[in-house]
Amino acid sequence: MKKCSDAVIILLIMIKLKIKENDSLDYRSEYKKWVESDYFDQATTDELYRIKDDEHEIEERFYKSLDFGTAGMRGKLGAGTNRMNVYMIRRATKGFGNYILENGDAKRGVVIAYDSRNFSDVFALETARTLASLGIKSYLFTSLRPVPVLSYGIRKLGAQAGVVITASHNPKEYNGYKVYWEDGAQVVDEVGDEIIEHVNEIDDYDKIDVMAEDEAVDKGLIVYIDSEIDDAYINDIKTLACEKKFDKNINIVYTPIHGAGNIPVRRVLDELGYKNIVVVAEQEKPDGDFPTVEAPNPEDKHAFDIAIKYAKKAGAELILGTDPDGDRLGMLILDDKGQFYRPNGNEIGALLFCFYIKANEERLTGNNVMVKSIVSSDIIHKIAAKKDIKVVEVLTGFKYIGEYIKNIENTDEKFVFGFEESYGYLAGTFVRDKDAVVAAMIACDMCAYYKSRGKTIYQALQSLYQEHGFYSDRQLAITLEGKAGMERIGRIMDAFRLNGFPKIEGLTVSKRYDYLTGNITCNHSGKVAKTKLRSSNVLKNMFDNSSWVCLRPSGTEPKIKIYGSVCGESKASSEKLLTQMIDIVKCEMDKIE
Repeated sequence: MKKCSDAVIILLIMIKLKIKENDSLDYRSEYKKWVESDYFDQATTDELYRIKDDEHEIEERFYKSLDFGTAGMRGKLGAGTNRMNVYMIRRATKGFGNYILENGDAKRGVVIAYDSRNFSDVFALETARTLASLGIKSYLFTSLRPVPVLSYGIRKLGAQAGVVITASHNPKEYNGYKVYWEDGAQVVDEVGDEIIEHVNEIDDYDKIDVMAEDEAVDKGLIVYIDSEIDDAYINDIKTLACEKKFDKNINIVYTPIHGAGNIPVRRVLDELGYKNIVVVAEQEKPDGDFPTVEAPNPEDKHAFDIAIKYAKKAGAELILGTDPDGDRLGMLILDDKGQFYRPNGNEIGALLFCFYIKANEERLTGNNVMVKSIVSSDIIHKIAAKKDIKVVEVLTGFKYIGEYIKNIENTDEKFVFGFEESYGYLAGTFVRDKDAVVAAMIACDMCAYYKSRGKTIYQALQSLYQEHGFYSDRQLAITLEGKAGMERIGRIMDAFRLNGFPKIEGLTVSKRYDYLTGNITCNHSGKVAKTKLRSSNVLKNMFDNSSWVCLRPSGTEPKIKIYGSVCGESKASSEKLLTQMIDIVKCEMDKIE
């Protein structure tokens, strides 16, 4: 039998993607069902009745059901199949519960956590009640917790799975539902695909049973958990702290941006001796409306506007910020002119990794490995090489880093550090997702350590560039919402896959990566190798000067993202080329309607 050509393989995969994209519901029939059924509450019916004459809005809410991306199910709050509401929570949970009954041990239970977003506590309880109706035990936190505590709790309790209600750093209109397995990591693609198959089998919302909370508690199917997990988690984090002696008298400003990081971040820093911490009062309390920011995202510079005012008043050397579910960390550092510099996610990752392996040299015995995503900075390779640490690249999505940690558990490899350019970092293996609490601790250790040696974090960053090359890394995200946006993102990826990236003057392509087919094509020899990674709708060009550009649809937001990386002889020259590269790709994208 003849092998399929790459063109045929691409076509078959694209057809599969199109089938998934176009697996849309008869939105009018779905709308009618929701409006007329007695199963849905009056508030839902009223909300839908108000849009009865808005055909576009009806289509947007009902043309499909929410599905799982790189980080689970995520969508805008509201009534409809393409919205986050108690009915979609019940449907997802019943599908997940059926998967557990077939493939796991229901007696081990499911740990459930939630963040500060609107309806997160409601959705968490609804998840537990739905699981209880299936006879599956839940461990439900009594109040909001960050994602890493959920991941930790699954392993600590020996649970079969976990769910966290969060939309991470998305705007206030969103919420989400992330699913974890027994290793404490988000479910990988194969498991996620099976779960969504179980979810898709559920057509009749009025046949989804939920058990009353009191009954579920009496039957032991809902067990509330509190500080016992927190205490163990904080104690384990402290084992990763730098053991070298240095003065911890540094001034820190911290903002939880209205999220779940507030208590654990402040607790671990306090217990390690960091006493000069000023918390941004306006952003301290949990608030799902995030009234002080456009988006509760530490990647957004404006999320730190209030914190900078606090820092100037307090004479702070370091500003830290965590997102609503406490898994992403942003930071600002003082530059040589006394102004606050905002390192991007790649720079933070490089700084934390470099310091962590420097501070823990005595612990780094054996075959050490760090794991990063394919769109994160290549400066990591050079930093790791100095310490003979292996670097592994995985697809975007921290679940793949968690999966790698699991896969090397019974080998001689030892996980040291992992990160994604989108402000996600992890040290240690007791958590299997990005952890802003441990990252905040390492950042404070780094600041105090360098200060005790007459150096700032900013100077440490410049030293990295002097030693390894002036890397500039950037991501540009273009928002394309709704059904039309999703379809346009598909057309953009199709066009770039068919025609390639536009030519960039002065750069010669060395390799072309198509992660959908898994092919790495050498542009000089024409030879084709394989990525050895799962199939993913991502395109990347590597240039002869080691620069690269990448195009990828987001798995968690209605966005398509351009990533670029340049290593130049100066920061100015690398930034100039990087800007040119991204502008050219963006211009080509704009031509595709």
